[in-house]
Amino acid sequence: MFQEYFAVIVKGIPTSLGLTAVSLIVAFFLAILFTFLLSWAHKVVKSAVNFYLTLFTGTPLLVQFFLIYSGPGQFEWIVNSPLWSLLSNAWFCAMLTLALNSAAYSTLLFHGAVKAIPKGQWESCASLGLNRLQTLKILIPYALKRALPSYSNEIILVFKGTSLASTITIMDIMGYAKQLYGTEYDAITIYGIAGLIYLGITGVATFLLRKLESRVLKFERLEVSQSN
Repeated sequence: MFQEYFAVIVKGIPTSLGLTAVSLIVAFFLAILFTFLLSWAHKVVKSAVNFYLTLFTGTPLLVQFFLIYSGPGQFEWIVNSPLWSLLSNAWFCAMLTLALNSAAYSTLLFHGAVKAIPKGQWESCASLGLNRLQTLKILIPYALKRALPSYSNEIILVFKGTSLASTITIMDIMGYAKQLYGTEYDAITIYGIAGLIYLGITGVATFLLRKLESRVLKFERLEVSQSN
């Protein structure tokens, strides 16, 4: 029985991993953009970005799934527009929700890392005659390396967040688990298997990310020691 359940639930792994990968890519580039805007743009633009951050970090991810998947269909002009082909697609809505949510949290991480850059580095760029935008292009990559340990946790959270995609008909790990429970009613075994699959994948991902962190931070320590 365990093997039969497992064989069904693992069918959702590609969907869960695919959602995670695409969402993280979109979220990363959005977060870089928003970090630039918060560090350089006009106050009005900063206010708009901060409103977005508050909206997506202050509301539950599940609510965001429902609003993005079910909300656009209530507006006739959206239904009649070319956008409807995307917004009526459950996979796209799930990806968009995860990406916007992750981008908000990632922006907070990246912007915090930028603000933590030592004052001397800003002054060094200024002494070279670099303007604010040019300085950010140099210092943001440095800040991203410093933010990697925290960003690794965000990667894991996005993967676990994909479990909510089943609420909007996505057949991911939890989608297959829920479908199986609807016919077998063996909650402990079915959801226990789903939990073990999530645990196994997050365990492997955490191990690989920690390896990456140690390598990146090792290079940074070498750079610091050489500069001293």
